[in-house]
Amino acid sequence: MLHPCLKPLTLALAGALLLSACAVTEVSAPAPAKAPEQFKEALPAQAGASTAVPDAWWQMFQDPVLDELERQVVIGNENLKIALAQVASARATLDASQSAELPTLAVGLNGTRSANVVGSGASSDPSTNVALNASSSWEIDVWGRLSMAVRSAEASAKASQADLTAAQLSAQATLAQSYFALRSAELQQTLLERSVQAFQRALDLTQQRHQGGVAALSDVLQAQTQLSSTRTQLADTAAQRAQLEHAIAVLLGQAPSSFNLAPTYKLPDKVSVPHTLPAQLLQRRPDIAAAQLRVRAAYAQIGIADAAYFPSLSLSASAGYTQSSLASLFSAPNLAWSLGASLSESVFDGGARQQASAQARANASQITASYRQTVLTALQEVEDNLVLANRLSEEVQSQTEALQSSQRNLDLVMEQYRAGTVSYLNVSAAQSSALGSEISLISVRNRELAALNILLKNIAGRWDAP
Repeated sequence: MLHPCLKPLTLALAGALLLSACAVTEVSAPAPAKAPEQFKEALPAQAGASTAVPDAWWQMFQDPVLDELERQVVIGNENLKIALAQVASARATLDASQSAELPTLAVGLNGTRSANVVGSGASSDPSTNVALNASSSWEIDVWGRLSMAVRSAEASAKASQADLTAAQLSAQATLAQSYFALRSAELQQTLLERSVQAFQRALDLTQQRHQGGVAALSDVLQAQTQLSSTRTQLADTAAQRAQLEHAIAVLLGQAPSSFNLAPTYKLPDKVSVPHTLPAQLLQRRPDIAAAQLRVRAAYAQIGIADAAYFPSLSLSASAGYTQSSLASLFSAPNLAWSLGASLSESVFDGGARQQASAQARANASQITASYRQTVLTALQEVEDNLVLANRLSEEVQSQTEALQSSQRNLDLVMEQYRAGTVSYLNVSAAQSSALGSEISLISVRNRELAALNILLKNIAGRWDAP
């Protein structure tokens, strides 16, 4: 049978547990942003179709070197290690919030020996005191403050995990983009090397014609200028290729001095533009998931701030033994215990609670706007790369035709120059046109691969809706 002294405490505890069943200060977060059903830049033929894209989307480019680099970036990238540490920190914060909901228990053992000094200078007989104490306290979550703190920490931990996934996707996409740019620079480099050789032969021919009195000195100077200019372009392209190799090394978490990537002088083959990109996928992207989870955490913080307006209820208990001898410490006469409950409320705080509540609401509004901006930016990113992938495919075809025409024109002008019917100025113009057309074709192909890379990353980077 329950002791009469414990009945009021038991009733208070039962009432507190009943009240704590719901968080009366909870503020609901706004509904998730809605995305359009169809993208504006999707081609009509793509409507209603679907394309399965693997999580390792870069494998669709069928480049073994790129596949190996992508495997290494997940292991060595330092930014991913930072994000992983942030996940561990967020989980520790969550664990700490959950532990605040549990009672605390403290145990102590202490012993003292003392004596009193009387007025004559003599002291009383020394006495020994030994005490063993245990105390416990528990804050009853009447208004939901602790549960909302757990909810906020849980949302923040999930957001950190989403940040890690987003950082991994970003590192993988950046690596693929840098790889395509490096291969593009290699192609331009080998093209410029061939052009330097061709322009050197043209200069030799022009010098011979000048010595024979057929060509003017201006033709020789024009040929020398063109050759020097192309050599300058070659040196600049070689520097770009080296810088891209350094960037890839850093992405992999390696020092640039210890990393070398053998040249292949070719770009990976393009892949087909995905038939459809449902807008619903954007709501499962990790960056959007992280932003949405932070909205939940921010609105939970409003409830925590509002809970400060209500009194806090705590239960406490203590028990202990006190005796002059450790041997006889554990006996009933030496036992003392206490049980109690406390209810505290701040009467005046100078408006601190009101300011904290206003700050929490302003912060939640800011984070909500940031979340919606993240959604809009993601939609824009997909639309931009859709139109790029679609239009650049057409541009590659047009630029290929332009290159073929410029090369035929160069062959024709060179024949005319050897026959003496045109000046070297015509040759220089035809050579510049052919070289520019081929460089433009390489650049367009690189941009097309970059757009496809981002599109495929957006499809493959799935994240379970929070």
